[in-house]
Amino acid sequence: MSTLRLGYGTNGFANHRLDDALGVIADLGYQGVALTLDHAHLDPFGPDVAERTRLLAARLDRLGLAVVVETGARYLLDPWHKHQPTLLSTDPGPRLDFLSRAVRIAVDLGAECVSFWSGVRPSGPDAVDDETAWRRLCGGVGTVLEEADARDVRLALEPEPGHFVQHLAQALDLRAELGAPARLGVTLDVGHCVAVEPKNAAECVREAGDLLFNVQLDDMLPGVHEHLEFGAGELDLTGTLAALMEVGYRGLAAVELPRHSHAAPEVARRSAAALGAASWLAEAENRVRADPASARSLFPAVGRKVGRAALRPDTDPHGLVHGTVDDRARGRLLAALSEVLPAAELAKEVADLYRYGDGAERRGVLRALHRLPAGAHEVREAGLLLVEDALRANDTGLVAAALGPFAAEHLDAHAWRHGVLKCLFVGVPVAAVAALHERTDAELVRMVGDYVAERKAAGRDVPADAYLIGEEAGQ
Repeated sequence: MSTLRLGYGTNGFANHRLDDALGVIADLGYQGVALTLDHAHLDPFGPDVAERTRLLAARLDRLGLAVVVETGARYLLDPWHKHQPTLLSTDPGPRLDFLSRAVRIAVDLGAECVSFWSGVRPSGPDAVDDETAWRRLCGGVGTVLEEADARDVRLALEPEPGHFVQHLAQALDLRAELGAPARLGVTLDVGHCVAVEPKNAAECVREAGDLLFNVQLDDMLPGVHEHLEFGAGELDLTGTLAALMEVGYRGLAAVELPRHSHAAPEVARRSAAALGAASWLAEAENRVRADPASARSLFPAVGRKVGRAALRPDTDPHGLVHGTVDDRARGRLLAALSEVLPAAELAKEVADLYRYGDGAERRGVLRALHRLPAGAHEVREAGLLLVEDALRANDTGLVAAALGPFAAEHLDAHAWRHGVLKCLFVGVPVAAVAALHERTDAELVRMVGDYVAERKAAGRDVPADAYLIGEEAGQ
């Protein structure tokens, strides 16, 4: 069972009543909620806020949901200007009042922290230089800290792309300048790490360490601040969750998808499935590092735990070219195994996993061979024996997996050419063959030409891929 406590943000349920949203989140198995204070759910300026907060605390308790308080509402303070005013504004009073109210609400809810950000540096007629902005930010955070200290509430500053504080290093610098107050930590949105940080999310988690008070989970693409579902960007979700486990993070890690409210229940369901699979795999990697023999029982369980879907179902529905979800997961387990076993033991373990595995397990081994330390003679020789064995089979998945990057680098020319020809025989697309362009030579073109001639002479159809071989050779 995962040691992480996973939650979901209410800003991803903006079209639901708050009670209904909490019910769905709990029913999907989440253990907590990141509550964004806003007019639609819990308005901190509402005349009945005290009573609503009391009822909400009771509801959270009945559902067994932990809570963190988020303060990123867009138009709560100014109906004309998004996220304004901020701690950097000429008059930060409304923001300071809001954050103070958030602290008091956090007390009544038993929340684990209050998360906030710096805001953007003022521009136009109100523009200020970096030094002034920094001074305003330090003063504003100091004021809110006084409220937090008086009420024993933790604050978590979130680096936000496009804001004055957008990098983790800046958040840590601000904390240091304020004298490293115990109640001030960091909120880390792991998608932001992909978008703007010079380090990946796992490295950011390790850098924040025990100053990590709150985590937001989502995917992103480099340079683009757009919250995406897991798998739609470039976040290494498994590696990120593994880093959270490694640093002993005990706070809430909540999905942050504020623009997905139109399909909130299904998005939350998909997110839960992705997190469950990634959490299992992260823990499995750690088990393999601690106990290499555990790979023998974990390897067969991969498909059941993480799924068996093709990685690119739209263009590669059978996973012959790019592989499958379980292929990738088994590759991670083998990579973890390679971190702790000497070359000779690793070679034997990999060979046994292949020998005693079913088709999917064998395919996973073949697709991961290039991730192993092939500079070691024992590993390279074991890998070549497995590739040669797979190329004698008629299983299209094995043949496709056998001709990956490892074979491209280490398989001799004769065996490699016959492997390409085997693809044509059994119906594996030659797009599955790694380094096809680089390794295609005149002899392969001749062999494929003979194959085409034989097919035509027998009145049989010629696979379209056969003609690609000549094109790869520039003929």
